[in-house]
This record gives sequence, C-alpha cells and structure tokens, in this order.
Amino acid sequence: MSSSAFLDARNFLLDNRADYDAAISGFSWPDVGPDFNWVNDYFDPMAAGNDARALHLVEESGGADIRTYDELATRSRQVANFLVEHGAKRGDRILVMLGNETALWETMLAAIRIGVVVIPATTLLAGADLADRFERGGASMVVTNQGALGAVDALDASLTDGVVKIAVGGGEGWIDFADAESAAPDFTAAEPTRADDPLLEYFTSGTTSKPKLVRHSHTTYPVGHLSTMYWLGLQPGDVHWTISSPGWAKHAWSCFFAPFNAQACVFIYNYTRFDAPTVLQVLIDNQVTTLCAPPTVWRFLIQENLADYKVALRELISAGEPLNPEVIAQVEAGWGIQIRDGYGQTETTAQIGNSPGSKLVPGSMGRPLPGYPIVLLDPDGEEADEGEICIRLSDRPTGLMEAYADDTEKTAEVMRDGHYHTGDVASRDADGYITYVGRADDVFKASGYRISPFELESVLIEHPAVAEAAVVPSPDELRGFVPKAYVIVAPGHDESAETAADIFAFMRDKVSGYKLVRRLEFAELPKTISGKIRRVDLRGQENDRGGQDARNDKEFIEADVRKG
Repeated sequence: MSSSAFLDARNFLLDNRADYDAAISGFSWPDVGPDFNWVNDYFDPMAAGNDARALHLVEESGGADIRTYDELATRSRQVANFLVEHGAKRGDRILVMLGNETALWETMLAAIRIGVVVIPATTLLAGADLADRFERGGASMVVTNQGALGAVDALDASLTDGVVKIAVGGGEGWIDFADAESAAPDFTAAEPTRADDPLLEYFTSGTTSKPKLVRHSHTTYPVGHLSTMYWLGLQPGDVHWTISSPGWAKHAWSCFFAPFNAQACVFIYNYTRFDAPTVLQVLIDNQVTTLCAPPTVWRFLIQENLADYKVALRELISAGEPLNPEVIAQVEAGWGIQIRDGYGQTETTAQIGNSPGSKLVPGSMGRPLPGYPIVLLDPDGEEADEGEICIRLSDRPTGLMEAYADDTEKTAEVMRDGHYHTGDVASRDADGYITYVGRADDVFKASGYRISPFELESVLIEHPAVAEAAVVPSPDELRGFVPKAYVIVAPGHDESAETAADIFAFMRDKVSGYKLVRRLEFAELPKTISGKIRRVDLRGQENDRGGQDARNDKEFIEADVRKG
C-alpha cells in the first residue's frame, strides 16, 4: 500500500512535468503508512530484473563502472549483510566518507535497508571538523576510502574508540569493504523501519555559525525528493549528471533520490581539475540528457563556444547559489536551452524552482514547487511581497526536516509562529515568481537604503576582471555603512588601482547610485569546507577595522580612484 501511494504521486508529477498549474493543483504528498522503507518498498521491486542503467561512473583515465538497477540492488543487499555482520543495526549511526565511487551508492542503499542512520561527510574533512562529526554525530561505524582514512586515524583515539572502521581497499586496523563481495545476496532486516525513523543526519555548511545537524527521516528525503525530481525535469531512462561532491545534501538530492525516484541513470565524471572542453566532450560521448551544475561551472562553460558542442541535453539546471541572468542568456544563445534555477536547503528538498516548460523571469529562482506552501513574511510576521522565505506548517510538506538533532532550542527557533523560517529573504512579483535577495543576516542598509549583497555580487562577476566577489557592509562616518566588495581577480588581471577604478566605473553604469560599491579590496574569500563564502567573517573584519581611508595597499576607495 505504501509503495503504491508513492508511485501514484510520482507518476502524477512525471505526467504533469510540463504543466505547472496542473502539478500544483493536483499534487498531494503520499501517505506511505507507518512502516515505510524506500529501498525495500520501492527500489527493490522496481529494480528486480531491471537491466536499465542505474549508475554510470566515468574516470579521467577512461575507465568506467556501470551498474544496472538489478545489479545495484543485489550488491547493496550484500553490503547490508556485511555491515550487519560487523555490528550495524537499526538506529545506529554510520559516518559515510566516500567520493563519487560505486561503494557510496551501495552503502547508502544498504544503510537504508537496515535502518542505520547515515551521517554523510566529505572526504576533505579533517582535524576539528572531522572530530566534530564524531563527537556530535555519535557514529559507531565509519566507511571511507584510502584518501580519507588517514584523517580518521589522525584523530584523538578517544573519538574513535569502539568505532568499527571500514575502508575501500582496507588498511591497518581497517576492515576491507571488498569483503562484502562474499556476503549473501539476499537480505532481510532484523526489524522493520518506521516511516518516521531517522535516516540521514546532515551537518550544514556553517556559513554563519557552527554547523547544525539536520535530521531527515525515512520519508522526508526519499519521498520528499519528489519535488526535486519534478524540478529537475527527470524522466525514466534519462542520463542525469549533477556536478556535486558527496557529503553535502545536494548530492543526495540529485545524485541519489531524485534520479532513482524517476528511474533515471545517475551519471558521474570524476575529474581532478575542471576543464571545460573535456567536460563538454564527456556530455556528448555519454549522451547526457539532463545536467545540473553550480554557477561556478556554468561560468567556466560559457568561456567556450557552446554551439560547437552538439550535446543531447534537454534540461539544464543550476543550484547551490543563485545564478545571474547573463550566464543564462549566454547558454541559451549557444544551445537554445534555458538554465532553470531553483532553491532549497539541507533542511528541505527543492522548495522553489523554475519548472520544465514554464517561462523564466530573468534573475528569478522560480515559483513554489508542488507540495510546498511558501509565504514571504515581513519583520512583523505578516505576508508580504518581500520578506523571509517561510513554509506554512499547517500544510507541512513531507520534504521538511524532522528537527535539528539534539537541539530543541534551535528547532523551536526555526519552527516558530506556525512557520518554518529559512533565514533567506526574497521578493515576489505579480505572477508569483520569487527572486532571491540574500541571507537575512547578510542584507544591510546603507544611507537608509536596503542593500542586497547578492544583487551587487551578480553585477560584479559580469566584469571580466572579477572571478569571485563578496559584498558586505563597511562602517562609514557619513552614511553609517557603505557596500564594500572583496574581490578575487580573474587570471590575466592585476590587483591594481587601475583594475579597481575600472570595476567601480563598470558598477556606476550598472546599478543605481545608492547601491554603488564604495570600497573594494582584492583578497581571498573565507569559505566553509563546502566552498560557500563566510560573509560573517568579512563583516566582522570590517567592524573591527577603523578609519575611512584605505587600510592596506589592496584596498581602494571609489572616490579616490574614480575614472572619468
């Protein structure tokens, strides 16, 4: 009964993928019942005897690993038996530190079968960040690879005492993941999982504070990602590539649940250094039909003549941070396809998006997706056309997290007054299209005017000398605060007064006077381990600095270097 309700909801969205109004009015989250396990109830029956590709990994060397749905299901049952043999049981926590390798998908499927709670982690973690995962995560088992096991071994032994350590390729003190190959291919869980059992606990990227531990259940992610499947525009048989690193929520969104919900093939190309011509040729050689990539990747790709690459792409999606309209226009000019932006959080599945077949409003991240009751609330908690993005809890979407693990105070803070509060600010036009303004903590006032850092950053990166930029408020004796840009220059450009003057002049032609960037500093940008800019550090740096003149030889004042 639970799987049929899930399939009915899934099929409805597949059938109405290009009809937004029908999808919004006709969709309701399926009632999967109290005992639901996405792998046992959906994946296994769908995969049985299914020789369609489920996973296709391609290496720089040219090697490839392809698994059909049936093969992946069978292999994951072996891994489940292997994990149980080494002590895994329902409710235990397992830290999964794997790259884009077959073992990752096998382990995820196996863990869901057992009812083990997965704590995904990037293989880049080390030191205090990794110690935090063990301290707060409470993992009794870790599965990793040769590149990351050293970081685990380097931790204080008290953190890993009693933890079962498994590594692809093995190692001293580690169990070899390859031993799973001798396990039985049939698996029966010792006890059923409940739909509200915890399934995933994600550490957030920590852009403004210490990373939070987000808890999702056996329904919030597996079922909740029906909205993500709809936004991506996936269809059965698609070859879908999301350029994303494991360990973060977006990977589970678009490299696991959404494509498997659609019965598409997850495609991955593993590269050590991004090279646009190579990536474009990989798209062609592997007949990729749907591509999701962060804005950084799209900015690299448009440096090439896209029209020269005859791709099989049908859907283009951007995620991770808002995408500026200029990039969308250049891709459309080359391929005749519009990049569709969207929005969601680790705490949710896809909430807002430009859906397949709908018109795009330049700069907008789209409209609320099926099943998500989105409202914008002003500082007084009233609905408005500009305000914090919130979700009505009276119509709570399945894709919303259960809670922050072991933090009732933080959970209550975001689940207050009948709404889940995202902490992001946006505006909405007369047609319901929502445009991102910025994190509530990042938006500031200068001379009494409200400034969106993202709006100014989007203009800055259109300048050829700007590779990356972050805008924060800088204290000013006259205006209170002025916008200041921290800039990383693009290759071939100098960190000079001439470059700064050119950027200032460019901004004067692009934005209103009250929004002008008044200070600019060439500097590295502080980032989280997931690559997101920590503007909170830059704001603190500005507040700690004194004086109105340039404070170092790489900082420039607009009035001092003005051209023309």
